Amino acid sequence: MEELMQLDEELFIFLNNLGTTTWDGFWLFITDKLASIPLYAVLLYLLYKSYGLKPTLVILVLVAGMITCTDQLANVFKHGFQRPRPCQEDFIEQARYIAVRCGRYGYFSAHAASSTALAIFIGLLLKRFYKYIFAFMLVWALVVSYSRIYVGVHYPGDVLTGIVIGTLIGVIFYQLFKFINYKYFTEQSPTV
Repeated sequence: MEELMQLDEELFIFLNNLGTTTWDGFWLFITDKLASIPLYAVLLYLLYKSYGLKPTLVILVLVAGMITCTDQLANVFKHGFQRPRPCQEDFIEQARYIAVRCGRYGYFSAHAASSTALAIFIGLLLKRFYKYIFAFMLVWALVVSYSRIYVGVHYPGDVLTGIVIGTLIGVIFYQLFKFINYKYFTEQSPTV
């Protein structure tokens, strides 16, 4: 386990040091939760266009539940494992810490989990209507996830765990929507 943590630290330092001051503003913007609001607005429009009003409202409720689930699960893990974030460690002098703030514990990344869950959920919902949306959403989630390493607040292992958990949660909520859609909206919208 110690070797795995050492490898995670070394990979963090390598990936984090790929950054330059030229790109810092971009990555700080990407890691900000508010930066994705225009994307969310477009996705909301596409969902409404593809499914109609009532199923879209159900999707919004499921998204709220999904994000709450990923965030709260991340909090349980963070306080359960109590692994300090890289920005709390002595070796941060070897890396670039540019985040606005540094939380206490970092295992696992809620940003990575929630962005991946959303990407999987929305990507699966819209892929039959828009050919490249699933791939686009996955790239978006990976960029958001990497931003956490770039700004110095998560190890690669934190991010990878967040991606795996986000994928599982996204698939579970997609299956839940399929069930609800089949049971209540099959006459009003196309099936997923």
